[in-house]
Amino acid sequence: MAVLPGGAALTMAGGVREFAASTPDTVAVVDGDRSLTYRALDERASRLAQALLARGLRPGDRVAVRLGNRLEYPEVIAAAAKAGLVLVPIGTRLTEAETAYILEHSGARAHLSDEEPRAPVEVVLRIGGTGAASYEKALESARPDDPRVPVDENDPCCLYYTSGTTGKPKGVLSSHRARTLMCYLSAMEWGLGSRRVSLAVAPMYHGAGMVFDYAPVVAGGTVVMLPKWDPEHMLALAERHRAQSAFLVPTHAQTLRSSGALDRHDASSLDTLYFNAAALPATLKAWVTEAFPHAGVHELYGSTEAGIVTNCRPADAARTGSVGLPWYMTEVRVVDPAGDPVGPGERGELFSRSPFLMNGYLRDDGATAACTTEDGFLTSGDIVVRDEDGFVYIVDRKKDMIISGGVNIAPREVEDVLGAFPGVADCAVVGHPDERWGERVAAYVVVLPGAAVTADDLVAHCRERLSGPKVPRSVDFLPALPRNGAGKVLKRELRAR
Repeated sequence: MAVLPGGAALTMAGGVREFAASTPDTVAVVDGDRSLTYRALDERASRLAQALLARGLRPGDRVAVRLGNRLEYPEVIAAAAKAGLVLVPIGTRLTEAETAYILEHSGARAHLSDEEPRAPVEVVLRIGGTGAASYEKALESARPDDPRVPVDENDPCCLYYTSGTTGKPKGVLSSHRARTLMCYLSAMEWGLGSRRVSLAVAPMYHGAGMVFDYAPVVAGGTVVMLPKWDPEHMLALAERHRAQSAFLVPTHAQTLRSSGALDRHDASSLDTLYFNAAALPATLKAWVTEAFPHAGVHELYGSTEAGIVTNCRPADAARTGSVGLPWYMTEVRVVDPAGDPVGPGERGELFSRSPFLMNGYLRDDGATAACTTEDGFLTSGDIVVRDEDGFVYIVDRKKDMIISGGVNIAPREVEDVLGAFPGVADCAVVGHPDERWGERVAAYVVVLPGAAVTADDLVAHCRERLSGPKVPRSVDFLPALPRNGAGKVLKRELRAR
């Protein structure tokens, strides 16, 4: 078994065990009027682990979990780790067909949810259910002792399914070591540990959401659950619990701005805000910094496969558009199409190497080999530029690049220009087929309530700031951009229009 010098393997149950012993009466999780101390969380996780093992599950088996942010999620994570089981998070917004695909592809033997299962599995425990499938009854009748199943820290703890922005989702196997290290380092970076209160805003079924919402539990802090996104509720929880840290995605910031909720709540306790999942436009980042004057604003970059890759700290906010420097224990490499390193200011594909990388794709060795190098680097699929000081700037997704009349166009460059126009709340740019040019630039725009913005206004604005091929040939207004549960724009849906 791979162990730390002190002898303890890094697992997702370690922090719960540690703080159940050292600070048992500290509140670990708050969900509305319900809460759990570390002592209670540890015992309930042990009971759930015993209940699953008693129902025939064995170490390495997969347990599907379809839940929103609620008190039970952290205990399910800890229980799976205690029993040596692999967690399969499922998004609550997925369709029946999408859920069935994940259950079948993952080979899940158990399903934990607050809804009826959408596909047959051997073991079902329903939160809020009754009878033999009742989650609470299973805990009540289970042994309270920790099973302490031997777990190697390089064993998978989670099987995440990619957001599928380009096609069928792939199963990403992530180890205990990778996820637990990210939890501890996140707690250190963003203040999620002892005597700190954090808001669980992002859904825990998402890779980043699970790390950032579970990290407080690993590090001895308190996490307050936001069941679903609502700017009023988020700020009310921050005010009530004097929360200090919150992980958000740009969509959250957009709705906070348009809702006016900050005028009705005291958010002065929030001293750390950190963003991920999609680019945080410069104008929106400026608004966040002004609206939360007591908070340091971080912008990080990563993926399900690579974990956290870079972080732009508040001290570096003047580097507009940068996602920062490589994160702890992370190396990055920027290369041209031939695989040769490029210099500062030159575009290239970003690769990273760190302890946070995935173990690989489930049952897809070809896809795993296609995105990794022999010396252990993994591609991001993103085109970036590094400056002389090593700061990383995302140009765009490699697969999203538009080629019009032989000119390579980065959608993000056009999006940044559109997003700076007064009254634009959100935007996305894609390439549509064009007989003459191969592809043409198409823009999809969401405007702020009451804003008078026309397509002609936006085209003229772009024409003043961009070369001809980059100017949108069409502008369509939408009430909202299509996004997945992680907040990423589903550009395939825009391309299909």
